[in-house]
Amino acid sequence: MSERGNDESSAADSGDIDRNIADGVVRPGRRVYSERVPIEADGEAGDPGSGTPVPPRPPRRLLTRSTTRAEKARALRGLGALGGLAGVLVALMLLPTACTAGVGARDAASWFESEPAGLTTAGVPQRSKILAANGDTIATFFYQNRVDVPLGKIAPIVRQAVLAIEDNRFYEHGAIDLQGTLRALGSNLSNGQVTQGGSGITQQYVKNLLLTQADSDAERAEAKEVTPARKIRELRYAVALEKRLSKDEILRRYLNIAYYGDGAYGIEAAARHYFSKHASELDLTEAALLAGVIRYPYAYDPTRHPGDARKRRDTVLDRMAQLGWLDPAKAASAKEQPIKLDVDNVHSGCVSSKAPFFCDYVQREILTNPVFGKTAKDREKLLKRGGLTIRTTLDRRAQKAAQRAVDKHVPPKNSAHKAAAEAMVEPGTGEIKAMVVDRDLGPDKERGKTWINFAADAGHGSSIGMQAGSTFKAFTLAAALDEGLPFGTRLMAPREYTPVGYRNCDGDRVGDPGASLRNAADGEGGKQFSIVTGTQHSVNTFFLALEKKVGLCDTVRMAERLGMKQANGKPLEEYPAFTLGFNPVSPLRLAAAYAAFGARGKYCKPLAIKEIRDVSGHKLKVPGRDCEQAIDEGVADAVSYVLSGVLTKGTARGMGLGRDAAGKTGTVDNFSAAWFAGYTPDLASAVWVGDPRGGYKHPMESLCMDGRCYGAVFGATIPAPIWKQSMLGALSGTPASSFDRPPSHYFSKGSGEDRAKVPDVRGMELGDAVAKLRGAGFKTRVGKPVESRKYDEGTVAGQSPGSAEPGATITLHVSKGGRDEPGGGPGDGDPRPPVPPVTIPPLPGGRQQAPA
Repeated sequence: MSERGNDESSAADSGDIDRNIADGVVRPGRRVYSERVPIEADGEAGDPGSGTPVPPRPPRRLLTRSTTRAEKARALRGLGALGGLAGVLVALMLLPTACTAGVGARDAASWFESEPAGLTTAGVPQRSKILAANGDTIATFFYQNRVDVPLGKIAPIVRQAVLAIEDNRFYEHGAIDLQGTLRALGSNLSNGQVTQGGSGITQQYVKNLLLTQADSDAERAEAKEVTPARKIRELRYAVALEKRLSKDEILRRYLNIAYYGDGAYGIEAAARHYFSKHASELDLTEAALLAGVIRYPYAYDPTRHPGDARKRRDTVLDRMAQLGWLDPAKAASAKEQPIKLDVDNVHSGCVSSKAPFFCDYVQREILTNPVFGKTAKDREKLLKRGGLTIRTTLDRRAQKAAQRAVDKHVPPKNSAHKAAAEAMVEPGTGEIKAMVVDRDLGPDKERGKTWINFAADAGHGSSIGMQAGSTFKAFTLAAALDEGLPFGTRLMAPREYTPVGYRNCDGDRVGDPGASLRNAADGEGGKQFSIVTGTQHSVNTFFLALEKKVGLCDTVRMAERLGMKQANGKPLEEYPAFTLGFNPVSPLRLAAAYAAFGARGKYCKPLAIKEIRDVSGHKLKVPGRDCEQAIDEGVADAVSYVLSGVLTKGTARGMGLGRDAAGKTGTVDNFSAAWFAGYTPDLASAVWVGDPRGGYKHPMESLCMDGRCYGAVFGATIPAPIWKQSMLGALSGTPASSFDRPPSHYFSKGSGEDRAKVPDVRGMELGDAVAKLRGAGFKTRVGKPVESRKYDEGTVAGQSPGSAEPGATITLHVSKGGRDEPGGGPGDGDPRPPVPPVTIPPLPGGRQQAPA
């Protein structure tokens, strides 16, 4: 049976016994909604057609001379169970007054009035909500859509309407309404069928509470069965609760637990669902409508049966007037008003969320992390029943920017069936600011949908990860810089490379003497490169040589220090091609690793949940920040210096952000996937583009998508533009932060840039010469003046060096005129003396570091 069916059954069975009427005979388990007079909990029968109470029918004798044998048999069968239950009810009502019957009666009364063992009012399901960092609701989770509210936040007219139709003597009687029960019992016996109920508000609350707390099918069946045993248990609970709780509190709980149809549990959720307002804002007609729905939530659901719902509403209004609680003229005026709904559907789960894959990540974190419960069942109950307020790290601006960028470049239903995913992480905190996939969350069989969160690991989204390509070269770079290699370190990068001479972290030799690795995709080869230029050009064979120089194990350990592992949770595999990114990983882990470079070496595990509070406002334990200084600050600064050049001179040139930024492209073998990972001091991001059907089966070698052809797709072709657009949007309005200058020892062999010919400025005025050299990317300083017959006084007579790395300092010597000194000098005889010591060049924007 469905969850809704269970609760509707409970709500419908809110009197003493099941009110399912068919052919005048009680048939437990069968419900008839049409052409029957609904029975009100206070014992009055009303006509939902006219809204006018039907005059009580004269008592009908059960058996007459005209009664047929079949009718007699049917009536007796219908009264069989009723008679047994009636005996129980009468006995229970008489117990407290049977003191003269002896000790046995006193003991029975004492037992009935004692508090039952295991009585609890806890566990009423309430919906949980996931919030973005700014407090916006991302998603809700619930078994039952319920929002518990205090009595003061329920409009008085609502309380009045419910009491009028369900239990108008609620504040006058105890747990058992003797008058109402006897009246209902007499009516039912005289009519030979169930026409009136006698359960009061307290008993109805108990019934709903027991059903709500049932965890198994057996417990739910027990809570709904029509037996004397169940009734006795409910009555004992009702007596105990009347002693423990005030009448106001019982009414409050009843209003919050009752089912109001169409998936709305509790008066607050019902008010929001049907009228898009709070329970405190309901008016007379709205209150009467909801009060009437309680008896038969499906039959009187105004979204499905507006006509019956209106008739039932009018019955409630008439009852209020009949009791003197409402002016008859006002009741008549209210009955003339049509039902006006403003339905607000609240969906449970992440499918309808505006951040579905981040929502799914948070949900899986709660369902899988033992900090939220010992068992999976405990964790699911906490999320879907606990009424939690879960505040997350999501930045709505970053989320929107990332989604727009991904959808623009790789539309959800693109003709090539490609997919894209991006994760954004804040450096220094590990907070996940955005997580997007270019598809909706849903069945993979439907085009443009997927259940797989390509941005996350298997444990948080079912993805087994994707090969990362050259983005892993950053870890080899970091390992080399961690060992103190300067930027000017140069290695030969052949066009083909045989991977031999490597050892893994167990000391075993790894490699394949028969293999030949080439500079495909991003790179080139056949000459020497420095650490800087080898990275800018993403030269495969250079990085294989660099990995061998620093050690395969050191490279692997560097990646592990920065949080990297396979997306399936297993350790990284260790082979020479490690630096080329053959390990399958997730964008989220890669973004978190690159964020550590932006945070000057401080690595933080990805964090999605900042705080969780329960329904009482108490904080629950959540995973805390887990950060450590993974690499030295100077090493991280040096990495940023090198990776900055990728955006200005390397494989992703033109993808800068107008502020300090760094990154690395990644192109997987045979163009099976493409990546870009990059960062600023304020935000890091990793983007993947590939084919969910399998990248090697469906490569991006000659890609045409939605009328646009790209040819072979590199990391800079689609992923880098996605990264740039999303980062610009996410950082809009955020003041630009700067990278720190690397330690000077990294410049001991120069800046690592390729040497370039220095423009000849001899004979030029000093100011013009300085401007020309600076325009060519060099700095200048003025040395000692020299005598020169060749160059006029005041003009540049000499310069050095003649070739240098971009950003190097060029020394200028101004002519004093006249004769040269004996032995010559820098003016004529040796115009380009030896290269002076290299000074640390400026950062982009004029700061003291070489441009990247």
